[in-house]
Order: sequence, then structure tokens, then C-alpha cells
Amino acid sequence: MYTFIKIATFFAHLGLVFAQSRITIDISETHQEIDGFGVSQAFTRAAEFEAMDPEPRQKGLDYLFNTTTGAGLTIIRNRIGSTSDDSILPQNPGSPDATPEYVWDGSDSSQVWFSKEAMKYGISTIYANAWSAPGYMKTNGNEANGGYLCGVSGRSCQSGDWRQMYANYLTQYVRFYAQEGIPVTHVAFLNEPDYVTSYSSMQSDGNQAASFIPILHEALETAGFGNVTINCCDAMGWPSQRTITSQLVAAGMEEYLGVITSHMYTGDPDSPMNTRLKTWQTEGCDLDSRWCTTWYSNGGLCEGMTWANKIHTGIVNAGLSAYLYWEGVEVNQFQASSYLVASDGTNVIPSGRLWAFAMWSLFVRPGAKRVGTSGSVNGVGVGAFQNTDGSVAVVFTNNGNSRQDVIIGFSGFAPSAGVAYLTDNKNSVAETESTIADGVVSVSVPGRAVVTVKLMGE
Repeated sequence: MYTFIKIATFFAHLGLVFAQSRITIDISETHQEIDGFGVSQAFTRAAEFEAMDPEPRQKGLDYLFNTTTGAGLTIIRNRIGSTSDDSILPQNPGSPDATPEYVWDGSDSSQVWFSKEAMKYGISTIYANAWSAPGYMKTNGNEANGGYLCGVSGRSCQSGDWRQMYANYLTQYVRFYAQEGIPVTHVAFLNEPDYVTSYSSMQSDGNQAASFIPILHEALETAGFGNVTINCCDAMGWPSQRTITSQLVAAGMEEYLGVITSHMYTGDPDSPMNTRLKTWQTEGCDLDSRWCTTWYSNGGLCEGMTWANKIHTGIVNAGLSAYLYWEGVEVNQFQASSYLVASDGTNVIPSGRLWAFAMWSLFVRPGAKRVGTSGSVNGVGVGAFQNTDGSVAVVFTNNGNSRQDVIIGFSGFAPSAGVAYLTDNKNSVAETESTIADGVVSVSVPGRAVVTVKLMGE
């Protein structure tokens, strides 16, 4: 439950005058559209979540998606299975030209349940992502340990070219979800193609991906799913995805793709990708630290403030349209901080990382446009956005130890009402003091904190 502090006249309340920084928000200068912020419950995490008792399960869902008591996340990322246990085509049909015998259990490792629960909160962006094709479609005959899709550039198999079958496979997955009343909005056929590992994985460079993308595009169009956006390629980090993207662009793939996707494990998004397409950071987390709820201590990867900075850099500096953490809720898995909310089956515990996401997702809603800012605040990152309802959200991320007092002016917008929210070591999305007078807003940003100001116009 958020705590609320009565808004009062800021400087009169303090009885003091401090040096202030001034910034100006220019509504006429627009940048990228925001699609949202989200999580995954892949690899049985959705099933563990669904199996919780009703009360803690509901608390977990509320922490992720509720716009009053939670983070208000707006994107989920589901895994398209490729093992004999979770594939929709577990048996090799024998050849790429054979008739496939698809299997659908209506659950998809509880990702159907998770999708439907998310949709109850108004979530409409559902990303279906394959880590690999089934093993019989690959050069190594295994859905794990890398290998390439048979038939992509420079990779052939005795069994033939499986590109069309794989495109049909992904399209059938989208169809199964549609039959469940779940519209998949984005689909991808690769995950970390620059990384070979012992679980589901498949390799590709940009040119090899380009030899498959038009086939997938046509399969979706033919099946009546032309509105489903194709994403590519969820590389391990921004630098490697930058290389893949340059190959895709050179091959003319921007015609078929809608979003360029990347992870952050080998490099965070820190500058724009050279493409006209939207860009998403679709997976990042702390894989090494034990579970913690800390907002700020020493700048470790487990801490909320660290992720507040990552989100700011990705959205403002790299021009991302979406930012996703790896897992949402986990049960009895306190050995790592790869998820935002923890539960022992009874208690449900949010992390500082969840509140870092909340400071963006609650106020910068899908369809918002990033707008121009001028001026600066010492040690503070600034991002400004106009939502589709006309409201303006300004997110301040203070990396310094000292409080910064800020005056916000506007061009093309006249604030009539607003509220400021604070997250730091003592507060989680708590209402904090701000004033509006003569078309400007005054707000204080404590050290090691995020303050988001949401404003309505006249």
C-alpha cells in the first residue's frame, strides 16, 4: 500500500530557500513512442505462480500489474517451447514437407493462465518468443546447445530445409493463443542467438535471420495474423545486437520487422540503434546476487536504484520503447535476484527493483511520447513524456547524495494540477511535496532517489 503525504506549499513548508536548477519541457519536440515495461514467467515460473494459494497469488499479480498498489507493468513475454515436453509439435513429422500433428494442452506451462490474468489488468502487449526451433529442425539435431535452423544461409541439413515448417510452427502457436482469447501482438523466432548453452538455444547472425524473416512474415499474413509484429533478435547485449541489426538493415529486413530486441547481459542499451524501427530491451536481471529488497546501499546489481539508472539510460539515452525485467514472481527461490517479487508461498515480498519499474510504468503509459527537455540538474537524469490522455510525466533519477531542488518550466503545455511521487530507501511510490504556480512546477529530488511528477494540463 502506498503511503501518502499531504501536498503543501514547498518552500513555505520548509521555511528555507535553496539554490534551484531549472529545466524546460518542450511538448512540441517528440521522440520515441513508449510501448511499456514488463516481465516474463517463462520456464515453469508461470506454473509455480498459478499453483500458489489464492491470496498470495493475487498479491503477486497485484504487485506486477495493479496501477494502485503495484508497478502497473504493461508487457508480458512468453516462451514458445521447443522441448519434447513443451513443444506444440513434439514429434518429428519426418520431413519439412510432411503434415505436422500439432498438440495443444490449453495451458502452455500456465502461460495461458498468466496471460489471461495480465489481460484482466488491461495488458494488451503479449510477446511470444521462441528460444529455439525443435531439435529435428536444426543442424545439431538438438533444441539445446546452439545449432542453426536448417536452411538458413550457409546451413543445410540432410533432412532438408525446415524454414517454412518453423514459420508455420510459430504461426500455429499464435493461432492456439487466439483460440484461447489471447491475441499475441509480437512474435520472435530467436533468443540470444549469439550464445550457446545447455538449455534451449539456437544460433544465427543477421544474414541468416534475414533468410527466414520474409518466410515468417508471409506465413503470418497468409494465416490472417498480419497484425502480429515480428521482433528480432534478443541478442545477449546491445553491442552484439547492434552488429546483427546492421546486417538486418543492409538486407532490407526493416520492411518485415517491427521491433529490434536486445538483452543487457553483455552490454546495456546506452545509445540509439541505427534503425528506423522501435527498439526494446527484452531481458535483464541480476543473476548473481542473493535475493534482496534493497533500494540503495552500494550500487550493486540487486538494488532498485541500479535498475532505475538502467531504465533511465535505456529509455532516454538509447531511445528504447520498452524495458523488461526477466522474471516477475518466483516461489521459494531466494538464491538469486532474477525476479522482482519473491514469495515463500505465504508471504509476498516486493523488491526495490519492482519499485524502480513502478516509477516509470505507473506514469509513462503505453502510447506516450518522449518529449524534449533543456537545462540540467546536477547528477540527475531527466526524462519527460506526454501520455495519450494529454498528461505529462517527468522522471528524475538522482544519482548523487545531495538533494536537488528543481523548477520545471514548459513550452506548449500549461500545468493545472499534478502530484509528485518519491522512491528511495524510506519510501516506495510515496506522494511527496510539489507546487504549481504561474505555469511552473517546483519539486525536490532527494539523493539516491527517483521522483516522478505527473501533471495534467489546463
